[in-house]
Amino acid sequence: MFAVIRLMGKRQLSDMQPFDLVVTLLIANLASVPTSDPSVPLVYGVVTILGLFIMQRLVAFISLKSEKMRKLICGDPLVVISKGLVREDVMKAANYTLNDLAEQLRDKDVFSFSNVEYAILETNGSLSVLLKSQYQTPTMESLNLPLEKARPALLIVTDGKLHRDALQRSGLDEIGFNRIIAGMGFPNIKEILFASLDGSGLLHVQAKLKRNKKTEFAFYKVEGY
Repeated sequence: MFAVIRLMGKRQLSDMQPFDLVVTLLIANLASVPTSDPSVPLVYGVVTILGLFIMQRLVAFISLKSEKMRKLICGDPLVVISKGLVREDVMKAANYTLNDLAEQLRDKDVFSFSNVEYAILETNGSLSVLLKSQYQTPTMESLNLPLEKARPALLIVTDGKLHRDALQRSGLDEIGFNRIIAGMGFPNIKEILFASLDGSGLLHVQAKLKRNKKTEFAFYKVEGY
C-alpha cells in the first residue's frame, strides 16, 4: 500500500483531486481486509490494490492527453470573487458558504472581502487569491531596487552532521568552512544544531541546547556567494 501511494505522486491529502482521493481511500480499505480477516488470502488485497493503481495511472494519463476527460474527472476552477464582487450564484452551485470563503481567506492572511479582487476555488478545494493592487506586497522591481538572484537556503550542517553536497554547492571547502565557524565561536561541528547559508550569502549558525546554558547563535557574511 505504501509503495502504491508513493507511486501515485507526492501530493498531500488536501491537494488531491477527488478521483485520486477516492482511489486512496479504496486502497486503504482494501489493505485492511486481508489483515483483519485471516480467511482472506493476502494476495487478494495485493491484486486489487495493483488493479486500482493501474486504473488511477490510466485515468491520469487520459486526463493529461484529453482536456474534456480532465474536466469530467477534475471539474473546473470556480471564480467565487470577481472584480471585488462575491459571486453568490457560483457559491450556491458549489455548496460553498460565506463562512467557508472567510475561513480560507483567513488562511491566506486576508481578513476582509474588500481586499480581494479575484478569488478562485480550485478543483482540489484550495482557494487562490489575487488582492487588489493597493493591498499587494510591493516587489523589488516595483520599488526600483537592485535585483539579486534568488537562491534557496543551503542547510550545510544539521544536528552536528556536515552535508558535503550542500557545502560543495555553496562554493566553500571543508577547511574554509571549519575556519569560518571556528571564528564565529563554534570550533566543533558536532555541537552545532544547524548552519544555514541563505541566498544573500548570510551564514546562520546555532549551537545545540546545553543544560543550564543559553543557546548561542551567530551570523557571518560569506563574501562572493
